Amino acid sequence: MPKRKSNKALTKKIKVSKTGKVKRRSTGQNHFNAKESGNKTRSKRSDKRLFKTDEKNVKKALV
Repeated sequence: MPKRKSNKALTKKIKVSKTGKVKRRSTGQNHFNAKESGNKTRSKRSDKRLFKTDEKNVKKALV
């Protein structure tokens, strides 16, 4: 039986923490950010956690 391949595009976009949480980059950081408030800009710097329902699908794609 052949080995299963992980989805390489997905592995570059997410990180799995030690406890198993799946983290992703915040959206909307590329352009049109000058008009946003400082709080909005700072909140976009941190990574966000995926929803638990999405985490199951992501972990299946990584195996």
